[in-house]
Amino acid sequence: MKTKVIVAILLSAAFSVKSQTLPPSSKVPIVHLFNGKDLNGWYQVYDGNGPEKNLFKAENGMIHVYPAQAENSTQSFGAIITETEYENYTLSLEYKWGEKKFKPRENSVRDAGVLIHVFGEDVIWPAGIECQIQEGDTGDLWIVKSRASTKVHPMNRNFDEDGLVSTLGSREQLYSRFPRSYYWEKPGWNKVVLEVKGDFARFYVNDKLVNEAINMKKWDETQKKWIPLVKGKILLQAEGSEVFYRNVTLQPLVKE
Repeated sequence: MKTKVIVAILLSAAFSVKSQTLPPSSKVPIVHLFNGKDLNGWYQVYDGNGPEKNLFKAENGMIHVYPAQAENSTQSFGAIITETEYENYTLSLEYKWGEKKFKPRENSVRDAGVLIHVFGEDVIWPAGIECQIQEGDTGDLWIVKSRASTKVHPMNRNFDEDGLVSTLGSREQLYSRFPRSYYWEKPGWNKVVLEVKGDFARFYVNDKLVNEAINMKKWDETQKKWIPLVKGKILLQAEGSEVFYRNVTLQPLVKE
């Protein structure tokens, strides 16, 4: 997400959250969210700022984003979203960048993303928790119309397993961002793994822990308070850059 935002950070120096250990799931069957042949099980949404058809295409075992659009043409942002909600799982996918970029981001770094616990209206962008996929920034934590915490280094504000807990997100904010730790992206295919248990998630890039989402919450209008965000749909972004996704799988966590 590149929308300019003003964020308020609530920093607690006295409170620290230890890394949570997610139960092994080696014996639980893997769910192939993308079958390699078509987009069955997903539906598409767009922002309406450009052509809205065929931003996603299943081909050669991959999801090809902006498959036939002319480079530098004006294109919508869009997404494919699972028809099903999920909770307590390990989500794994691989991505690689294509060559083409599109207006209005033709002069920007290549950008995409995967959202978990998506809820609410089908708009661009819907509410949820994003693991940024972007050149140089893969693993950034974006909090979209929600609230969450992570642990940050007191100086550079990047994710730090031993850092201080910081919270972002309010009813007035559309987007908030916590930077990842380090840079682990490489040329060609890259692997992103999200371990999600209830209102807690870990982001891995090429097997390196780069971020955590702690105490994910959504606003409950009926109760007039923030409540735990523990499940939702899964979303893959089209954000002005040609990108390929493959091996999009989900493995439920073993029940404790």
